[in-house]
Amino acid sequence: MAHQTRPFIGINADFIPASKKSAEPHLRLHAGYIDAILAAGGLPLVVPPIAKEIDLDAFLDRVDGFVFSGGLDIDPRRVGQQTHPAVHPMAQRRDDSDRALMRKVLDRQLPVLGIGVGMQQLNLAFGGALYLHLPEDQPRAMPHKDPTGGPHRHLVLIEPNTRLDDIYGGVELRVNSDHHQAVRQVGAGMRVCALSPDGVIEAIEVTDPNWFCVGVQWHPESETASALDGQLFECFVQACARQTQAPLPVAA
Repeated sequence: MAHQTRPFIGINADFIPASKKSAEPHLRLHAGYIDAILAAGGLPLVVPPIAKEIDLDAFLDRVDGFVFSGGLDIDPRRVGQQTHPAVHPMAQRRDDSDRALMRKVLDRQLPVLGIGVGMQQLNLAFGGALYLHLPEDQPRAMPHKDPTGGPHRHLVLIEPNTRLDDIYGGVELRVNSDHHQAVRQVGAGMRVCALSPDGVIEAIEVTDPNWFCVGVQWHPESETASALDGQLFECFVQACARQTQAPLPVAA
């Protein structure tokens, strides 16, 4: 009996520099990403922040798709905006590595799933723009984050005739929410595929129907995720499986 090769899914790890809280620098990744990829039929390959692009290419030669994980904010100064007191930039080592990774992944047109700040990075890579701090940039917006750090949920409205519409199979979805930044303008070649009731963009995707390239502002890997969020990982991993050309191993 033959078994199809499970696709390898790259996922970027966060980098935590040495500080008063931690004397040694270390990597961090929510275990939910690993569990969700495994449950959907993929094999996760964690990619640390790497300085040499030739080493990133070596990782990408071995994966069939890529998940860009959540984390701290993008440094607005690196995209031509002034900083803001509410912005907490990710470590430069991760930022540099993520930028190179994103460019290479998009050049290869690998299947992509961007989550949280990963969605924002995806949008910027296509030439889009961000709101730096929703409470000031969109003061009439509904809360998108619990100020105490606790769990927060709200409704999103899925746009019809989009990939996300096919995945979730409905026009309304309740999602977890923990962000103070958001997509202000989508990049060229992308479209909005979900909005919160206040008009804040909650998900984007490429317009190319043959390329799975989706970003969501919520966290489908989290323990507070909707039961339907597993379908997002399943459809993503299926797209990655179609990407691989590996021969089928024959079971004994």
